[in-house]
Amino acid sequence: MVCLGNICRSPLAEGILRDKVNKSGKSAEVDSAGTSGFHEGEKPDSRSIEVARQFGIDISRQRSRPFRASDLQEFDLIYAMDQSNLNNILDLAKTDEEKSKVKLIMDELESSVAISVPDPYYGGEDGFKNVYLMLDKACDEIVKKL
Repeated sequence: MVCLGNICRSPLAEGILRDKVNKSGKSAEVDSAGTSGFHEGEKPDSRSIEVARQFGIDISRQRSRPFRASDLQEFDLIYAMDQSNLNNILDLAKTDEEKSKVKLIMDELESSVAISVPDPYYGGEDGFKNVYLMLDKACDEIVKKL
C-alpha cells in the first residue's frame, strides 16, 4: 500500500487489509510505504488512527517508511493510492514483471474509470472516513482474490 507520505491513506489501507486477511483465515504479508521520505519513522496521522479505531482497527504502531525499489521484488502486489504515486513507483521498476505488480488500489473494484483515493490530509474529519470507506471496499475485493 503506497501513498505520498505514508501517514494517511496507505497506513489505513495496510490496517484494513491486514485485519481482513486475518479474519478471513488467509495468509498475506501486508505493509505500507510512501513515495516520499518526509515522514519517515512517524506514526500515522492522528485522524487516520482515530478513524481506524472507530472501525475496530489499531494502526497506532505503524511507522512511516519510504518506498524502496527492492519492494518491487519483495512484494507480489503493490497498490498505489493515486496516479502520481503509481507513476513514481513505476519509475523505479526495472522489468516488465515489476511493472505488472503495480496498480491503483481502486482498480480492484473493476471500474472502467481510474479512481484515485483522495489525500484527506487537508480535508477534515469526513475526508478520513470517506477514504476509509473507499479502502474498505477495495480491500474486500483484494481478500476475495487471495
